[in-house]
Amino acid sequence: MHSVVKTWLAFGLAFFLAGCGQENVKTHPEIHITGSTMGTYYSIKVADDAIQDKAGFQAEVDRLLERVNDQMSTYRPESELSRFNQSRDNQPVVVSRDTARVVTESLHLGRETRGALDVTVGPLVNLWGFGPDKRPTKVPSDELIAQTRQKTGLGNLHVITSADADTLQKDIPDLYVDLSSIAKGFGVDKVAEYLEARGSRNYLVEIGGELRINGVNGKGHPWRVAIEKPTANLGSVQEVIQVGDNGVATSGDYRNYYEMDGQRFSHTIDPATGKPIHHRLVSVTVVHPSCMTADGLATALTVMGPEKGMAYATEQGLAIFMVTKTDEGFEETYSPAFQPFLTRNQG
Repeated sequence: MHSVVKTWLAFGLAFFLAGCGQENVKTHPEIHITGSTMGTYYSIKVADDAIQDKAGFQAEVDRLLERVNDQMSTYRPESELSRFNQSRDNQPVVVSRDTARVVTESLHLGRETRGALDVTVGPLVNLWGFGPDKRPTKVPSDELIAQTRQKTGLGNLHVITSADADTLQKDIPDLYVDLSSIAKGFGVDKVAEYLEARGSRNYLVEIGGELRINGVNGKGHPWRVAIEKPTANLGSVQEVIQVGDNGVATSGDYRNYYEMDGQRFSHTIDPATGKPIHHRLVSVTVVHPSCMTADGLATALTVMGPEKGMAYATEQGLAIFMVTKTDEGFEETYSPAFQPFLTRNQG
């Protein structure tokens, strides 16, 4: 799965060292593995004795993540999701419990955010050239956008669970589901759940900038991670955060875009208009116990924009950090729930 509905921040910055000033903390060698998945990279650190066989651990991680691709990738014609997208009737399509779980959470977040997260916008994503289809040679007409919007809608997607099977069902034949705004976060959670089942309590799991953090690092300090500054220069830091045992996801539009006919088109599509978003919010970071939920919320808040997004997060008690472009440069804002995670407020 490539990042067709969002882009991933914190490249190479996931492993910020914890602050100094703590004495007599127990150190532990860190196991560190890296690899490729979902059109990006993964990086995992474990700082306890839960993993004894590094090669076997990496093989299991690769198997888990390959399974997620086989379930939810729109780039694999034989994936569960692709089979559902290719179906042209309203007969239930059997899927794994994992796929049903991710679609269920997508529908829940879609309702909670009043449609700002809509995993059925796949036809619009493809129309604008951010999916498996090629980039358009001209800006889509309002008529074509309106026609394509008729193929979308969360109300046309259903998850049916029973003792026998989990299934997806569609009300219209052209419904196309794209889970790339949430599946990467699910992959992170899946690896974290595997580590917890192995008895690990000190780990950092990252897939393309989406994180799940627990416990302490090899030096015995809480993990610290960096939010990347939204500029063309890789590796510049906007903010350093210490989030405890949580997931972290960042969405932004400052890298995945193209220009045509003198206009700039973001890869993030507003379901309400069928067009790329057009505002000055360049990145949103969300902290939540579930990386999957944080992932979906980051996309929804990006769609909402700076004012509506911050109002929604404050009302819901969500921990979010926004970077907005102004005429003077970049402006930081964050919700009350995010404030405790800023290292500058931790002494």
